[in-house]
Amino acid sequence: MNEHRLEAPLEDRSGAMMYLSIIIPAYNEEQRIGKSLQAIVAYLQQQPYAAEVIVVDDGSRDGTIDAVAPFGGGRPPVYVRRNSQNRGKGFSVRHGFTQARGAYLLFCDADLSTPIAEVEKLLAALQEPAEIAIGSRALPESRVEVHQPWYRESMGRLFNRFVQVLAVPGIRDTQCGFKCFRREAALEICRRMTRERFGFDVEMLYLARRLGYRVREVPVIWRNSPESRVHILRDSLSMLGDLLRIRWDDVRGRYDR
Repeated sequence: MNEHRLEAPLEDRSGAMMYLSIIIPAYNEEQRIGKSLQAIVAYLQQQPYAAEVIVVDDGSRDGTIDAVAPFGGGRPPVYVRRNSQNRGKGFSVRHGFTQARGAYLLFCDADLSTPIAEVEKLLAALQEPAEIAIGSRALPESRVEVHQPWYRESMGRLFNRFVQVLAVPGIRDTQCGFKCFRREAALEICRRMTRERFGFDVEMLYLARRLGYRVREVPVIWRNSPESRVHILRDSLSMLGDLLRIRWDDVRGRYDR
């Protein structure tokens, strides 16, 4: 992975112990990020623990930064970190993780397809114990309240068959954008990541298994956003290529470095 210079870690002047960090990768999210941040901030203000929100702007060309700015001076703190150019969702999540101070690190999509309150289920799963808890739309207890178009769901099921064979057998939904990590596991995985775009979810879980971390798949509520940025053919082929590259990187010993 090409590296870039990261900023100094964020500092909290209150000195409070940080329990949860929420990382939101954002690219041209001017229309959606404000509403999502309102929901996240309102939820966190009702919790008994200290938390922070880190929005990682991935080289947006719209008013994403301006939409986030009104949340910057409140509690919980909402920070912005910017990539120097568009690098991809995987790179943005990694950037946010390396800046976070929480004991638990959650990344979620900017459209908040999974309601933020569902993080309670993931945090509970991490006490069982496990190092990683991932939201899943594919379990019997999951509630998909707004479905994707049939062709997207069909492509998702086909992609998961390849994932089962090539990378992480037993995990039924690797692509739900709602995953929570214990801090140590998140940073250890970030040190080894090579995928910067859509294939990063599978790579993170592949590395988790390789490093011996326990992964819990947790049923969550999910509502499809009609404004999905995923191109059904181009991005599916790209993710399939990433699966093959993940296995090849492992064969070459790249993950051991």
